[in-house]
Amino acid sequence: MIQSNMAPLGMAVTPHHLASESALAVLREGGNAIEAMVAAAATVAVVYPHMNGLGGDGFWLIVPPGGDPIAIDASGAAGSLAHFDFYHGATKIPHRGPKAALTVAGTVSGWQEALAFSAELGSPALPLARLLRDAIRYAADGIPVTASQAAATAAKRDELQDQPGFAANFLPDGEIPAAGSRFTQPALANTLSLLCEQGLDSFYRGELAHHLAREMSALGMPITLEDLQRQQARRCTPLHLAHSEGDIWNMTPPTQGLVSLAILGITDRLNMAEADDAQTVHRIVEATKKAFGLRDQHITDPRHIDIDVQSLLDADHLAGLAAQIDDATAAPWGTGKGPGDTVWMGVMDSSGLAVSFIQSIYHEFGSGVVLPGTGITWQNRGAAFSLQPGHLLALAPGKQPFHTLNPAAARLKDGRTMVYGSMGGDGQPQTQAAIFTRHVIQGLPLQQAVSAPRWLLGRTWGQSSDSLKLEARFAPETVQQLRELGHEVELLPDFSEVVGHAGAIIRHNNGMFEGAFDPRSNGSAAGF
Repeated sequence: MIQSNMAPLGMAVTPHHLASESALAVLREGGNAIEAMVAAAATVAVVYPHMNGLGGDGFWLIVPPGGDPIAIDASGAAGSLAHFDFYHGATKIPHRGPKAALTVAGTVSGWQEALAFSAELGSPALPLARLLRDAIRYAADGIPVTASQAAATAAKRDELQDQPGFAANFLPDGEIPAAGSRFTQPALANTLSLLCEQGLDSFYRGELAHHLAREMSALGMPITLEDLQRQQARRCTPLHLAHSEGDIWNMTPPTQGLVSLAILGITDRLNMAEADDAQTVHRIVEATKKAFGLRDQHITDPRHIDIDVQSLLDADHLAGLAAQIDDATAAPWGTGKGPGDTVWMGVMDSSGLAVSFIQSIYHEFGSGVVLPGTGITWQNRGAAFSLQPGHLLALAPGKQPFHTLNPAAARLKDGRTMVYGSMGGDGQPQTQAAIFTRHVIQGLPLQQAVSAPRWLLGRTWGQSSDSLKLEARFAPETVQQLRELGHEVELLPDFSEVVGHAGAIIRHNNGMFEGAFDPRSNGSAAGF
């Protein structure tokens, strides 16, 4: 059994050990948790290119040692040419190709805004070239291909190999790169070096922005230079849940952070402390159905929401939803939002500053479009829009798409601080609930809470069915009990990427840090 890693001065948890080490190196050199996260974000964009990158979006949840947490929404809006006529004759937005690459990439603007907030904290700043140094070297000199990248490339080759730039970047010599082989990304190394020389703002308002805009126009993407120039990451107040174990925060719309908090708010009223495995899964799954109902009714671009989303987390409202949970029968279930390819990462430093962070290009390899001369794979997050006029998620130029991404953090009543999260579309809030419930409420050691068998209601990474999927390590009697409760159960392998890559860090009252990573990933919990 893998044990949690503990350290006295700082901790980083990521789904790829090289990203963890990049963060840790920055912490060792006196950088704070925000700077360390930028370093990790740049490295993971290089070493996990099928899951995230500079052409995607990001969300930050920053918890200072004292005072209120802040969130940063670094997601981009639909391009000004992305209107219904652009998709004339289509019933839905495609998931691959230039017409799928319809939203501005926000993640670099998030790095910029987070570093601006870091400067406001008064920390001596490390130069950007230092923060991106590892990423540049890995892109230029090469990385060993992960089994995850090799599998994703093999699974998606047929639908991606003819997309602009994909084969040249991800199929060297026309072949799927084997796990362990050297994989270089020289164009991406040059792009990262240019950002160091000209600043992160160059992505939107500098030399790089002009190059991106020219290539987008040539490829027929609906994003213009003016769209890039309008991009600005936005600070906001995160959603908050008053839980019996403490205060929990998560991301505001356009993300489904509401879902993660609502699940924990509902189950907080269902005696989870004494629940066995079958009851734990059943109650969280039933709460998930209620929370998804809230999501599908309300969550979209915040400028298009006509209620106070925070009010949906009021105690009376959550109690009403909890009262509807039947402990003996599974409720009917429709369909989920589908898959999402993402990385969650956490960092805490010796001052107590904590960061919970997510970066994504949506589906594996995003739109599949790699912009010429840049090495940047553009996201397909805009595929979440609807082409039905009047739909909550109806496409409109300048509108933010719906996001599954939602980093989580908590200050517990016993004095501990916790950051945690997961990748995996519909699975993110369910995995968050599993980790929080198992560790904080049921007392399972942190690493065991992450490693223990998980489940997924709905669809995620590479899946198309909406059943209740269980890792096969669950006891047979637990599986049978869930079937008897009316759940349509499917079994996954013992350790499956379908349930996502999760992680968590806790700062204990004595100042020690504890980190847990997901054995389903290539990650690590690195401390010093």
